[in-house]
Amino acid sequence: MPDSPYLTPPPGRRRPRGGVRAVSAVAVVLAIAAGGSYAAGLGPFDRGDDGPDPAAMKQARAFLADWAAGRLPSAAGRTTRPDQAQEVMQSFTAGLDIDKPALTAAPDAKEADDGTLTVPFTARMPITGLGTWTYESRLPLREQEDGGWKVDWRLSVVHPRLSDTAKFRLEREEQAPPEVTDRTGTSIKGADHPSLAPLLGSIAGSSGGGPRGAVELIDRATGEVERTEARFGKEPDPAAEDRPVRTTLDAGWQSAAEQALAEADGKNAALVALRVDNGEILALANSPAGGFNRAASGTYAPGSTWKIVTSGALLLKGAVAPDDVVDCPKHLTVGKEFHNVETSEHPGATFRKDFTESCNTAFISLRGKLADGELGKVARTYFGVGQEWHVGLPTYDGSVPVPKDETEKAASMIGQGRVQANPLIMASVTATAVSGEFHQPSVTPGNEDGTRTEPLPGQVVSQLRGMLRATVTDGTAHVLADLPGEVGAKTGTAEVSDDQDNNGWLVAHRGNVAVAVVVEEGVTGGGSAGPIVHSLLSAVPDDPS
Repeated sequence: MPDSPYLTPPPGRRRPRGGVRAVSAVAVVLAIAAGGSYAAGLGPFDRGDDGPDPAAMKQARAFLADWAAGRLPSAAGRTTRPDQAQEVMQSFTAGLDIDKPALTAAPDAKEADDGTLTVPFTARMPITGLGTWTYESRLPLREQEDGGWKVDWRLSVVHPRLSDTAKFRLEREEQAPPEVTDRTGTSIKGADHPSLAPLLGSIAGSSGGGPRGAVELIDRATGEVERTEARFGKEPDPAAEDRPVRTTLDAGWQSAAEQALAEADGKNAALVALRVDNGEILALANSPAGGFNRAASGTYAPGSTWKIVTSGALLLKGAVAPDDVVDCPKHLTVGKEFHNVETSEHPGATFRKDFTESCNTAFISLRGKLADGELGKVARTYFGVGQEWHVGLPTYDGSVPVPKDETEKAASMIGQGRVQANPLIMASVTATAVSGEFHQPSVTPGNEDGTRTEPLPGQVVSQLRGMLRATVTDGTAHVLADLPGEVGAKTGTAEVSDDQDNNGWLVAHRGNVAVAVVVEEGVTGGGSAGPIVHSLLSAVPDDPS
Protein backbone atom coordinates (compact mmCIF):
# COMPACT_ATOMS: atom_id res chain seq x y z
CA MET A 1 0.00 0.00 0.00
CA PRO A 2 1.51 3.42 -0.92
CA ASP A 3 2.60 5.84 1.77
CA SER A 4 0.10 8.56 2.60
CA PRO A 5 0.06 11.62 4.84
CA TYR A 6 -3.26 10.43 6.29
CA LEU A 7 -2.30 7.05 7.71
CA THR A 8 0.47 5.23 9.50
CA PRO A 9 2.78 3.39 7.08
CA PRO A 10 2.78 -0.40 7.54
CA PRO A 11 5.65 -1.67 9.69
CA GLY A 12 8.43 -3.85 8.33
CA ARG A 13 8.80 -7.55 8.90
CA ARG A 14 10.04 -7.10 12.45
CA ARG A 15 7.32 -7.90 14.99
CA PRO A 16 7.00 -5.93 18.25
CA ARG A 17 7.46 -7.79 21.50
CA GLY A 18 4.60 -9.75 22.97
CA GLY A 19 3.22 -10.89 19.62
CA VAL A 20 1.77 -7.47 18.76
CA ARG A 21 1.91 -6.17 15.23
CA ALA A 22 1.13 -2.60 14.19
CA VAL A 23 -1.46 -2.13 11.48
CA SER A 24 -1.75 1.10 9.52
CA ALA A 25 -4.53 3.49 10.41
CA VAL A 26 -7.47 3.87 8.14
CA ALA A 27 -10.90 5.35 8.10
CA VAL A 28 -13.93 3.47 6.99
CA VAL A 29 -16.33 2.70 4.25
CA LEU A 30 -19.42 3.79 6.10
CA ALA A 31 -22.45 1.70 5.24
CA ILE A 32 -25.78 3.25 6.08
CA ALA A 33 -27.82 0.79 8.15
CA ALA A 34 -31.31 0.52 6.77
CA GLY A 35 -33.73 2.71 8.61
CA GLY A 36 -31.10 5.35 9.30
CA SER A 37 -32.74 7.79 6.91
CA TYR A 38 -35.77 7.91 9.16
CA ALA A 39 -33.54 8.82 12.10
CA ALA A 40 -32.47 11.82 10.06
CA GLY A 41 -36.08 12.80 9.51
CA LEU A 42 -36.08 11.89 5.85
CA GLY A 43 -38.60 10.15 3.61
CA PRO A 44 -42.33 10.55 4.16
CA PHE A 45 -41.73 12.20 7.55
CA ASP A 46 -39.36 14.89 6.26
CA ARG A 47 -39.97 18.05 8.28
CA GLY A 48 -40.03 20.06 5.05
CA ASP A 49 -40.13 23.85 5.42
CA ASP A 50 -39.65 23.63 9.20
CA GLY A 51 -36.25 21.95 8.87
CA PRO A 52 -32.98 22.42 6.99
CA ASP A 53 -32.82 23.11 3.27
CA PRO A 54 -34.00 19.88 1.59
CA ALA A 55 -31.32 20.34 -1.09
CA ALA A 56 -28.62 20.33 1.58
CA MET A 57 -30.02 17.19 3.19
CA LYS A 58 -30.28 15.53 -0.22
CA GLN A 59 -26.59 16.26 -0.86
CA ALA A 60 -25.66 14.93 2.59
CA ARG A 61 -27.60 11.72 1.92
CA ALA A 62 -25.98 11.34 -1.50
CA PHE A 63 -22.48 11.86 -0.10
CA LEU A 64 -23.02 9.30 2.66
CA ALA A 65 -24.59 6.82 0.24
CA ASP A 66 -21.63 7.11 -2.15
CA TRP A 67 -19.14 6.77 0.69
CA ALA A 68 -21.03 3.76 2.06
CA ALA A 69 -21.10 2.01 -1.31
CA GLY A 70 -17.42 2.61 -1.98
CA ARG A 71 -18.12 5.10 -4.77
CA LEU A 72 -15.30 7.28 -3.50
CA PRO A 73 -14.74 9.42 -6.61
CA SER A 74 -18.44 10.28 -6.60
CA ALA A 75 -18.43 10.95 -2.85
CA ALA A 76 -15.32 13.11 -3.13
CA GLY A 77 -16.91 15.05 -5.98
CA ARG A 78 -19.61 16.17 -3.57
CA THR A 79 -17.03 17.90 -1.37
CA THR A 80 -15.18 21.20 -1.55
CA ARG A 81 -11.82 19.38 -1.87
CA PRO A 82 -12.35 16.31 -4.07
CA ASP A 83 -8.68 15.27 -4.44
CA GLN A 84 -7.91 15.29 -0.74
CA ALA A 85 -11.26 13.75 0.19
CA GLN A 86 -10.74 10.80 -2.14
CA GLU A 87 -7.15 10.26 -0.95
CA VAL A 88 -8.17 10.29 2.71
CA MET A 89 -11.13 7.97 2.22
CA GLN A 90 -9.09 5.54 0.12
CA SER A 91 -6.22 5.55 2.61
CA PHE A 92 -8.46 4.96 5.59
CA THR A 93 -10.45 2.23 3.90
CA ALA A 94 -7.38 0.20 3.09
CA GLY A 95 -5.78 -0.82 6.35
CA LEU A 96 -7.78 -0.90 9.57
CA ASP A 97 -9.58 -4.16 8.75
CA ILE A 98 -13.00 -2.49 8.87
CA ASP A 99 -15.65 -4.62 7.17
CA LYS A 100 -18.87 -2.87 6.11
CA PRO A 101 -19.49 -0.58 9.06
CA ALA A 102 -22.74 1.27 9.65
CA LEU A 103 -23.46 4.97 9.79
CA THR A 104 -26.53 6.47 11.39
CA ALA A 105 -27.40 10.12 10.90
CA ALA A 106 -28.63 11.97 13.97
CA PRO A 107 -32.21 13.23 13.90
CA ASP A 108 -31.22 16.89 14.03
CA ALA A 109 -29.18 19.00 11.63
CA LYS A 110 -27.82 22.23 13.07
CA GLU A 111 -27.98 25.37 10.97
CA ALA A 112 -25.60 28.26 11.72
CA ASP A 113 -26.23 31.96 11.18
CA ASP A 114 -23.97 31.93 8.12
CA GLY A 115 -26.15 29.31 6.47
CA THR A 116 -23.78 26.36 6.96
CA LEU A 117 -25.35 23.10 8.04
CA THR A 118 -23.95 20.32 10.24
CA VAL A 119 -25.35 16.77 10.21
CA PRO A 120 -24.04 14.65 13.13
CA PHE A 121 -23.68 10.92 12.63
CA THR A 122 -22.71 7.80 14.53
CA ALA A 123 -20.16 5.42 12.98
CA ARG A 124 -20.21 1.78 14.05
CA MET A 125 -17.17 0.10 12.54
CA PRO A 126 -16.64 -3.66 12.92
CA ILE A 127 -12.92 -4.41 13.02
CA THR A 128 -12.42 -7.90 11.65
CA GLY A 129 -11.93 -10.42 14.41
CA LEU A 130 -11.98 -7.86 17.22
CA GLY A 131 -15.25 -6.00 17.63
CA THR A 132 -16.97 -2.76 16.74
CA TRP A 133 -15.43 0.69 17.12
CA THR A 134 -18.18 3.27 17.63
CA TYR A 135 -17.80 7.02 17.59
CA GLU A 136 -19.61 10.25 16.74
CA SER A 137 -18.62 12.66 13.96
CA ARG A 138 -20.17 15.49 11.97
CA LEU A 139 -20.83 16.17 8.31
CA PRO A 140 -20.55 19.90 7.50
CA LEU A 141 -22.24 21.33 4.41
CA ARG A 142 -21.80 24.73 2.81
CA GLU A 143 -23.95 26.46 0.21
CA GLN A 144 -22.10 27.27 -3.03
CA GLU A 145 -22.33 30.33 -5.24
CA ASP A 146 -24.57 28.48 -7.69
CA GLY A 147 -27.06 27.74 -4.90
CA GLY A 148 -26.07 24.08 -4.57
CA TRP A 149 -24.54 22.43 -1.50
CA LYS A 150 -21.27 20.60 -0.94
CA VAL A 151 -19.64 18.85 1.98
CA ASP A 152 -17.14 21.31 3.43
CA TRP A 153 -14.27 18.81 3.46
CA ARG A 154 -11.97 18.50 6.46
CA LEU A 155 -10.19 15.56 8.08
CA SER A 156 -12.60 15.60 11.02
CA VAL A 157 -15.38 14.36 8.72
CA VAL A 158 -13.77 10.93 9.02
CA HIS A 159 -13.25 11.21 12.77
CA PRO A 160 -13.32 14.31 14.99
CA ARG A 161 -9.74 13.67 16.21
CA LEU A 162 -8.19 13.03 12.83
CA SER A 163 -6.08 16.09 12.05
CA ASP A 164 -2.90 17.39 10.46
CA THR A 165 -1.02 16.37 13.61
CA ALA A 166 -2.77 13.15 14.69
CA LYS A 167 -3.80 9.89 13.01
CA PHE A 168 -4.91 6.39 14.00
CA ARG A 169 -3.13 3.07 14.36
CA LEU A 170 -4.45 -0.41 15.09
CA GLU A 171 -2.48 -2.64 17.44
CA ARG A 172 -3.54 -6.26 17.15
CA GLU A 173 -2.38 -9.01 19.50
CA GLU A 174 -2.16 -12.32 17.74
CA GLN A 175 -3.20 -15.49 19.55
CA ALA A 176 -4.93 -18.70 18.66
CA PRO A 177 -8.72 -18.31 18.85
CA PRO A 178 -10.47 -20.59 21.33
CA GLU A 179 -13.06 -23.11 20.28
CA VAL A 180 -16.64 -21.84 20.37
CA THR A 181 -19.51 -24.26 21.01
CA ASP A 182 -23.29 -24.12 21.05
CA ARG A 183 -25.45 -24.71 24.12
CA THR A 184 -24.98 -28.50 23.91
CA GLY A 185 -21.21 -28.40 23.42
CA THR A 186 -21.31 -28.86 19.65
CA SER A 187 -18.44 -26.99 18.01
CA ILE A 188 -19.48 -23.92 15.99
CA LYS A 189 -17.32 -23.03 13.02
CA GLY A 190 -17.68 -20.19 10.57
CA ALA A 191 -17.44 -22.58 7.64
CA ASP A 192 -20.59 -24.36 8.80
CA HIS A 193 -22.42 -21.21 9.93
CA PRO A 194 -21.37 -18.32 7.66
CA SER A 195 -23.42 -15.72 9.51
CA LEU A 196 -21.42 -16.41 12.67
CA ALA A 197 -17.99 -16.30 11.01
CA PRO A 198 -17.53 -12.52 11.51
CA LEU A 199 -18.86 -12.74 15.09
CA LEU A 200 -16.94 -15.64 16.61
CA GLY A 201 -13.96 -13.45 17.53
CA SER A 202 -16.21 -10.97 19.36
CA ILE A 203 -18.10 -13.76 21.11
CA ALA A 204 -14.90 -15.43 22.25
CA GLY A 205 -13.42 -12.08 23.28
CA SER A 206 -16.42 -11.22 25.44
CA SER A 207 -15.78 -14.39 27.43
CA GLY A 208 -12.10 -13.68 27.98
CA GLY A 209 -10.81 -15.64 25.01
CA GLY A 210 -10.06 -14.69 21.46
CA PRO A 211 -7.94 -11.92 19.97
CA ARG A 212 -7.24 -8.57 21.60
CA GLY A 213 -6.30 -5.20 20.22
CA ALA A 214 -6.75 -1.44 20.36
CA VAL A 215 -7.28 1.58 18.12
CA GLU A 216 -4.83 4.28 19.15
CA LEU A 217 -4.54 7.97 18.27
CA ILE A 218 -0.90 8.81 17.63
CA ASP A 219 1.19 11.90 16.95
CA ARG A 220 2.03 12.07 13.24
CA ALA A 221 5.53 13.37 13.83
CA THR A 222 6.69 11.25 16.77
CA GLY A 223 4.44 8.21 16.63
CA GLU A 224 3.72 8.59 20.34
CA VAL A 225 0.32 7.39 21.53
CA GLU A 226 -1.92 10.28 22.54
CA ARG A 227 -4.91 8.20 23.62
CA THR A 228 -6.57 4.83 23.14
CA GLU A 229 -9.80 5.24 21.22
CA ALA A 230 -11.11 1.69 21.58
CA ARG A 231 -9.93 -1.52 23.18
CA PHE A 232 -11.07 -5.02 22.22
CA GLY A 233 -10.94 -8.33 24.06
CA LYS A 234 -10.41 -9.14 27.71
CA GLU A 235 -7.22 -10.02 29.50
CA PRO A 236 -6.72 -13.78 29.08
CA ASP A 237 -7.52 -16.10 31.97
CA PRO A 238 -4.76 -18.73 32.13
CA ALA A 239 -7.09 -21.14 33.91
CA ALA A 240 -9.59 -20.96 31.03
CA GLU A 241 -7.04 -20.96 28.22
CA ASP A 242 -7.80 -24.46 26.99
CA ARG A 243 -11.53 -24.43 27.65
CA PRO A 244 -13.97 -23.79 24.78
CA VAL A 245 -16.28 -20.78 24.91
CA ARG A 246 -19.83 -22.03 25.31
CA THR A 247 -22.68 -19.97 23.85
CA THR A 248 -26.47 -20.04 24.10
CA LEU A 249 -26.74 -20.76 20.37
CA ASP A 250 -28.28 -23.95 19.03
CA ALA A 251 -26.46 -25.37 16.01
CA GLY A 252 -29.70 -26.81 14.57
CA TRP A 253 -31.61 -23.55 14.92
CA GLN A 254 -28.66 -21.61 13.52
CA SER A 255 -28.48 -23.80 10.43
CA ALA A 256 -32.23 -23.53 9.90
CA ALA A 257 -32.06 -19.73 10.30
CA GLU A 258 -29.32 -19.36 7.71
CA GLN A 259 -31.17 -21.62 5.29
CA ALA A 260 -34.40 -19.69 5.86
CA LEU A 261 -32.73 -16.43 4.83
CA ALA A 262 -32.44 -17.88 1.32
CA GLU A 263 -36.11 -16.85 1.06
CA ALA A 264 -34.92 -13.22 1.04
CA ASP A 265 -34.02 -13.63 -2.65
CA GLY A 266 -30.69 -11.86 -2.32
CA LYS A 267 -31.98 -8.85 -0.39
CA ASN A 268 -30.25 -7.67 2.77
CA ALA A 269 -32.00 -9.39 5.68
CA ALA A 270 -31.52 -10.48 9.27
CA LEU A 271 -33.08 -12.90 11.75
CA VAL A 272 -32.94 -13.51 15.49
CA ALA A 273 -34.55 -16.35 17.45
CA LEU A 274 -34.38 -16.39 21.26
CA ARG A 275 -35.90 -18.16 24.22
CA VAL A 276 -38.89 -16.43 25.77
CA ASP A 277 -38.16 -17.60 29.31
CA ASN A 278 -34.61 -16.28 29.65
CA GLY A 279 -33.60 -14.29 26.54
CA GLU A 280 -30.95 -16.78 25.42
CA ILE A 281 -30.25 -16.36 21.70
CA LEU A 282 -30.72 -19.59 19.75
CA ALA A 283 -29.92 -18.25 16.28
CA LEU A 284 -28.61 -15.04 14.79
CA ALA A 285 -28.29 -14.82 11.03
CA ASN A 286 -27.61 -12.17 8.40
CA SER A 287 -27.80 -11.96 4.63
CA PRO A 288 -25.25 -11.43 3.24
CA ALA A 289 -23.66 -13.75 5.76
CA GLY A 290 -20.22 -12.19 5.88
CA GLY A 291 -21.26 -8.57 6.16
CA PHE A 292 -22.60 -6.14 8.74
CA ASN A 293 -24.39 -7.69 11.72
CA ARG A 294 -27.80 -6.22 10.93
CA ALA A 295 -29.50 -8.62 13.33
CA ALA A 296 -28.01 -7.10 16.49
CA SER A 297 -26.33 -3.83 15.45
CA GLY A 298 -28.65 -2.55 12.74
CA THR A 299 -30.71 0.62 13.18
CA TYR A 300 -34.13 0.32 11.58
CA ALA A 301 -37.56 1.83 11.88
CA PRO A 302 -39.49 -1.21 13.17
CA GLY A 303 -42.70 -0.18 11.44
CA SER A 304 -45.91 -1.83 12.54
CA THR A 305 -44.18 -4.51 14.62
CA TRP A 306 -43.76 -1.61 17.07
CA LYS A 307 -47.53 -1.60 17.51
CA ILE A 308 -46.90 -4.34 20.09
CA VAL A 309 -45.25 -1.72 22.31
CA THR A 310 -47.80 0.97 21.40
CA SER A 311 -50.63 -1.43 22.23
CA GLY A 312 -48.93 -2.32 25.50
CA ALA A 313 -48.74 1.36 26.43
CA LEU A 314 -52.43 1.95 25.60
CA LEU A 315 -53.61 -1.20 27.38
CA LEU A 316 -51.50 -0.48 30.47
CA LYS A 317 -53.39 2.74 31.22
CA GLY A 318 -56.79 1.42 30.13
CA ALA A 319 -56.92 3.91 27.25
CA VAL A 320 -58.40 1.26 24.98
CA ALA A 321 -59.56 -2.37 25.11
CA PRO A 322 -59.38 -4.99 22.33
CA ASP A 323 -63.15 -4.85 21.69
CA ASP A 324 -63.42 -1.05 21.66
CA VAL A 325 -64.37 0.46 18.30
CA VAL A 326 -61.50 2.51 16.84
CA ASP A 327 -62.33 3.54 13.30
CA CYS A 328 -59.75 2.82 10.55
CA PRO A 329 -60.06 5.38 7.73
CA LYS A 330 -57.89 5.38 4.61
CA HIS A 331 -56.13 8.63 5.50
CA LEU A 332 -55.45 10.77 8.55
CA THR A 333 -53.70 14.14 8.47
CA VAL A 334 -51.46 15.13 11.36
CA GLY A 335 -49.18 17.77 9.93
CA LYS A 336 -48.90 15.49 6.93
CA GLU A 337 -51.11 12.81 5.44
CA PHE A 338 -50.69 9.30 6.88
CA HIS A 339 -52.27 6.29 5.20
CA ASN A 340 -52.56 2.53 5.52
CA VAL A 341 -50.75 0.03 3.33
CA GLU A 342 -52.54 -0.04 -0.02
CA THR A 343 -54.80 2.71 1.43
CA SER A 344 -57.03 0.08 3.03
CA GLU A 345 -59.84 1.06 5.41
CA HIS A 346 -61.97 -0.77 8.00
CA PRO A 347 -64.95 1.33 9.10
CA GLY A 348 -66.17 0.53 12.59
CA ALA A 349 -63.22 -1.76 13.32
CA THR A 350 -62.39 -2.87 16.83
CA PHE A 351 -58.95 -2.18 18.26
CA ARG A 352 -58.21 -5.91 17.84
CA LYS A 353 -59.08 -5.63 14.15
CA ASP A 354 -56.90 -2.53 13.84
CA PHE A 355 -54.00 -4.57 15.25
CA THR A 356 -54.53 -7.65 13.12
CA GLU A 357 -54.92 -5.58 9.93
CA SER A 358 -52.11 -3.20 10.99
CA CYS A 359 -54.20 -0.05 10.65
CA ASN A 360 -51.90 2.97 10.87
CA THR A 361 -54.65 5.58 10.99
CA ALA A 362 -56.43 3.93 13.93
CA PHE A 363 -53.24 3.81 16.02
CA ILE A 364 -52.36 7.40 15.12
CA SER A 365 -55.85 8.53 16.14
CA LEU A 366 -55.10 7.27 19.67
CA ARG A 367 -51.93 9.37 20.08
CA GLY A 368 -53.72 11.79 22.44
CA LYS A 369 -54.20 8.93 24.92
CA LEU A 370 -50.44 8.90 25.59
CA ALA A 371 -48.26 11.72 26.91
CA ASP A 372 -45.45 12.83 24.60
CA GLY A 373 -42.75 10.78 26.36
CA GLU A 374 -44.98 7.93 27.49
CA LEU A 375 -44.31 5.53 24.62
CA GLY A 376 -40.56 5.76 25.21
CA LYS A 377 -41.03 5.33 28.96
CA VAL A 378 -43.11 2.17 28.46
CA ALA A 379 -40.57 0.81 25.96
CA ARG A 380 -37.75 1.33 28.45
CA THR A 381 -39.55 0.38 31.67
CA TYR A 382 -41.33 -2.78 30.52
CA PHE A 383 -39.47 -3.87 27.36
CA GLY A 384 -35.91 -2.77 28.21
CA VAL A 385 -35.57 -0.84 24.94
CA GLY A 386 -32.95 1.91 25.16
CA GLN A 387 -31.25 0.51 28.24
CA GLU A 388 -27.69 -0.79 27.98
CA TRP A 389 -27.65 -4.49 27.16
CA HIS A 390 -24.67 -6.79 27.72
CA VAL A 391 -25.37 -9.57 25.24
CA GLY A 392 -21.91 -11.02 24.61
CA LEU A 393 -21.34 -9.24 21.28
CA PRO A 394 -21.71 -5.63 20.09
CA THR A 395 -25.35 -4.53 19.87
CA TYR A 396 -27.53 -1.51 19.26
CA ASP A 397 -30.13 -1.42 22.01
CA GLY A 398 -32.82 0.85 20.55
CA SER A 399 -34.04 4.42 20.84
CA VAL A 400 -37.47 5.98 21.38
CA PRO A 401 -36.95 9.75 21.66
CA VAL A 402 -39.61 12.12 22.93
CA PRO A 403 -41.35 13.39 19.76
CA LYS A 404 -40.75 17.00 18.77
CA ASP A 405 -44.26 17.65 17.49
CA GLU A 406 -47.59 16.02 16.73
CA THR A 407 -46.44 14.75 13.33
CA GLU A 408 -43.50 12.93 14.85
CA LYS A 409 -45.69 11.63 17.69
CA ALA A 410 -48.09 10.24 15.10
CA ALA A 411 -45.19 8.54 13.32
CA SER A 412 -43.83 7.02 16.54
CA MET A 413 -47.19 5.34 17.25
CA ILE A 414 -46.60 3.16 14.17
CA GLY A 415 -42.85 2.57 14.61
CA GLN A 416 -41.64 5.31 12.30
CA GLY A 417 -40.18 8.77 12.87
CA ARG A 418 -37.16 8.46 15.15
CA VAL A 419 -38.04 5.10 16.71
CA GLN A 420 -35.18 2.69 15.99
CA ALA A 421 -34.73 -1.03 16.61
CA ASN A 422 -33.40 -4.22 15.00
CA PRO A 423 -34.37 -7.92 14.93
CA LEU A 424 -32.69 -8.60 18.30
CA ILE A 425 -34.72 -5.85 19.93
CA MET A 426 -37.98 -6.87 18.27
CA ALA A 427 -37.54 -10.57 19.13
CA SER A 428 -37.03 -9.46 22.74
CA VAL A 429 -40.08 -7.17 22.57
CA THR A 430 -42.16 -10.11 21.36
CA ALA A 431 -40.84 -12.38 24.11
CA THR A 432 -41.63 -9.74 26.73
CA ALA A 433 -45.14 -9.18 25.37
CA VAL A 434 -46.11 -12.86 25.56
CA SER A 435 -44.40 -13.65 28.88
CA GLY A 436 -44.81 -10.38 30.75
CA GLU A 437 -41.14 -10.18 31.72
CA PHE A 438 -38.12 -8.68 30.02
CA HIS A 439 -35.00 -10.86 29.99
CA GLN A 440 -31.79 -9.30 28.72
CA PRO A 441 -30.86 -11.21 25.56
CA SER A 442 -27.59 -13.12 25.71
CA VAL A 443 -25.36 -15.13 23.42
CA THR A 444 -22.91 -16.12 26.19
CA PRO A 445 -23.79 -17.06 29.76
CA GLY A 446 -22.96 -14.95 32.78
CA ASN A 447 -23.09 -11.49 31.19
CA GLU A 448 -23.57 -8.47 33.44
CA ASP A 449 -27.21 -7.35 33.54
CA GLY A 450 -27.64 -3.74 34.55
CA THR A 451 -31.14 -3.39 33.12
CA ARG A 452 -34.06 -2.49 35.34
CA THR A 453 -37.59 -3.29 34.18
CA GLU A 454 -41.04 -3.97 35.57
CA PRO A 455 -43.32 -6.89 34.64
CA LEU A 456 -46.37 -6.33 32.47
CA PRO A 457 -49.69 -6.99 34.22
CA GLY A 458 -51.18 -10.39 33.46
CA GLN A 459 -54.27 -8.89 31.80
CA VAL A 460 -52.12 -6.90 29.36
CA VAL A 461 -50.10 -10.01 28.51
CA SER A 462 -53.30 -11.96 27.86
CA GLN A 463 -54.65 -9.20 25.61
CA LEU A 464 -51.40 -8.93 23.63
CA ARG A 465 -51.18 -12.70 23.17
CA GLY A 466 -54.77 -12.76 21.93
CA MET A 467 -54.16 -10.04 19.38
CA LEU A 468 -50.93 -11.65 18.17
CA ARG A 469 -52.73 -14.96 17.70
CA ALA A 470 -55.60 -13.27 15.85
CA THR A 471 -53.10 -11.67 13.46
CA VAL A 472 -52.11 -15.20 12.36
CA THR A 473 -55.60 -16.69 12.21
CA ASP A 474 -57.45 -13.68 10.78
CA GLY A 475 -54.95 -10.97 9.84
CA THR A 476 -51.84 -9.95 7.97
CA ALA A 477 -49.68 -12.82 9.31
CA HIS A 478 -51.91 -15.53 7.82
CA VAL A 479 -48.83 -16.89 6.01
CA LEU A 480 -48.03 -18.69 9.30
CA ALA A 481 -51.51 -20.11 9.88
CA ASP A 482 -50.66 -23.64 8.71
CA LEU A 483 -47.76 -24.10 11.15
CA PRO A 484 -48.17 -26.49 14.07
CA GLY A 485 -48.47 -25.03 17.54
CA GLU A 486 -50.13 -21.84 18.73
CA VAL A 487 -48.29 -19.22 16.70
CA GLY A 488 -48.77 -15.51 17.30
CA ALA A 489 -47.27 -12.82 15.09
CA LYS A 490 -47.23 -9.21 13.90
CA THR A 491 -46.25 -7.93 10.48
CA GLY A 492 -44.60 -4.61 9.76
CA THR A 493 -44.02 -2.41 6.74
CA ALA A 494 -41.50 0.33 7.45
CA GLU A 495 -41.01 3.21 5.05
CA VAL A 496 -37.39 4.26 4.58
CA SER A 497 -37.28 7.07 2.04
CA ASP A 498 -39.12 8.35 -1.00
CA ASP A 499 -36.78 6.56 -3.41
CA GLN A 500 -36.55 3.17 -1.62
CA ASP A 501 -39.02 0.33 -1.25
CA ASN A 502 -40.37 -0.32 2.23
CA ASN A 503 -38.59 -2.69 4.60
CA GLY A 504 -40.57 -5.81 5.47
CA TRP A 505 -40.84 -7.06 9.07
CA LEU A 506 -42.40 -10.00 10.85
CA VAL A 507 -42.15 -11.03 14.49
CA ALA A 508 -43.60 -14.26 15.83
CA HIS A 509 -43.68 -16.55 18.85
CA ARG A 510 -44.35 -20.24 19.27
CA GLY A 511 -43.88 -22.16 22.47
CA ASN A 512 -40.78 -20.85 24.22
CA VAL A 513 -39.28 -19.06 21.20
CA ALA A 514 -39.66 -15.56 19.79
CA VAL A 515 -38.43 -14.70 16.29
CA ALA A 516 -37.92 -11.42 14.42
CA VAL A 517 -36.99 -10.89 10.77
CA VAL A 518 -36.37 -7.78 8.69
CA VAL A 519 -35.92 -7.73 4.90
CA GLU A 520 -34.55 -4.50 3.49
CA GLU A 521 -36.74 -3.22 0.65
CA GLY A 522 -38.96 -6.25 1.12
CA VAL A 523 -42.05 -4.09 0.37
CA THR A 524 -44.37 -5.87 2.86
CA GLY A 525 -43.76 -7.89 6.00
CA GLY A 526 -46.10 -10.75 5.17
CA GLY A 527 -44.73 -11.06 1.64
CA SER A 528 -40.99 -10.84 2.40
CA ALA A 529 -40.32 -11.71 6.04
CA GLY A 530 -43.28 -14.09 6.33
CA PRO A 531 -41.81 -16.90 4.17
CA ILE A 532 -38.52 -16.68 6.11
CA VAL A 533 -40.23 -17.15 9.47
CA HIS A 534 -42.36 -19.93 7.99
CA SER A 535 -39.27 -21.72 6.69
CA LEU A 536 -37.51 -21.47 10.06
CA LEU A 537 -40.44 -22.66 12.19
CA SER A 538 -41.14 -25.50 9.74
CA ALA A 539 -37.60 -26.80 10.15
CA VAL A 540 -37.23 -26.75 13.95
CA PRO A 541 -39.08 -28.39 16.85
CA ASP A 542 -41.92 -26.56 18.58
CA ASP A 543 -39.62 -25.84 21.51
CA PRO A 544 -35.82 -25.80 21.91
CA SER A 545 -34.22 -28.34 24.22
